Amino acid sequence: MIVPLENRFPQVRELPLSVVGVVTLGGAVNQFMTVARNQPSLSDGVERLTEFVAVARLRSKLRLVYTGGSGSLMRQELKETLVARRFFKEIGFDPGRVVYEDQSRNTYENAIMTYALVRPDSDETWALITSAMHMPRSVGVFRKAGWKVLPYPVDFKTEGTGQFNYFQGLASGFGTLGAALKEWIGLVGYRMLGRTDSIFPAP
Repeated sequence: MIVPLENRFPQVRELPLSVVGVVTLGGAVNQFMTVARNQPSLSDGVERLTEFVAVARLRSKLRLVYTGGSGSLMRQELKETLVARRFFKEIGFDPGRVVYEDQSRNTYENAIMTYALVRPDSDETWALITSAMHMPRSVGVFRKAGWKVLPYPVDFKTEGTGQFNYFQGLASGFGTLGAALKEWIGLVGYRMLGRTDSIFPAP
């Protein structure tokens, strides 16, 4: 369940020169806790931010996009971009280099709203950064929306040996299994709704 999701797309060791920009998905911050405690609150999957910055520092000409509004049904007043801007600034990375999409509430809206904002050319390749387990659904949605993407998976839950450590800790193990189940349900659901180009997108 977990291993096929994580291993669907290979880990990127070096960004090809053909890549013109990078899109990183939100979902790794807590904007409500950030405001309440007055410090950036980062959650599981923070590699979506740290790897985004690492790649950007290596390539000064890359176009950079952070996409993420609020996934809360009841609290739309605070957006994830608030945390992202603050995080970038506090680690010494210029937040002004990044274009921010702050209205999306889910992966589908990440893809279509960011496409409308950026308007990438059909022949442009953009690196797509998100958690490895979330990458198959993200790739399918972005391709369907018109993007030409290079999957750049981060936030791995396995060591790449083809096995998952079910004894990593009861709470952590159940949490990871639950996340994998959510992704499989999401893949099926998005395909049924016509939001993705395949039930299990391939490289």
